Amino acid sequence: MTNDQGATARYEAIADELAPRGARRSQMFGMPCLKDVNGKAFAGLYGEELVCRLGRNSPEHAEALATEGAHLFDPADGRPMKDWVCVTGAVAGQWQRFAEAALAAPR
Repeated sequence: MTNDQGATARYEAIADELAPRGARRSQMFGMPCLKDVNGKAFAGLYGEELVCRLGRNSPEHAEALATEGAHLFDPADGRPMKDWVCVTGAVAGQWQRFAEAALAAPR
């Protein structure tokens, strides 16, 4: 299994876990994403990174941004989305927790 397939498998497992809580698969910026029951995106797979909308002032945002290789999501090259954090595969064991926090975060 390549790294990309591993990231995809981890993302799909998270999507399956969150489905009973109302998460549904969709697309955003050409990437697979998860949306809540109101149709608001809260997580996605950008290359080999999990992207989570955690809210810039939340403890989860600060914690995610402090992980190895993490950075703000910047799909437009130069205009980072301050509420969204890209979490690398280096901390894939924490992806589920960050996705759950993103689902619970106010939007």
